Amino acid sequence: MMAPQFEAAARSLEPHVRLGKLDTEAEQQIAGRYGIRGIPTMILFRSGKEIARTSGAMPAAQIAQWARSHV
Repeated sequence: MMAPQFEAAARSLEPHVRLGKLDTEAEQQIAGRYGIRGIPTMILFRSGKEIARTSGAMPAAQIAQWARSHV
């Protein structure tokens, strides 16, 4: 399960990067708008524009490293 890893990464990235979750089953229109086809998918935005995307489960340290490499 990736939730604990995601939460740990979120704590380590605050306040510079904010991580959020989307329930793709409940929010199918939003998932479609962003082309989310697999779970987990992480999309990094800056000023409302997508700047990076990755899919697949990762440990917290790798999530944080991925995010930091793009900001």
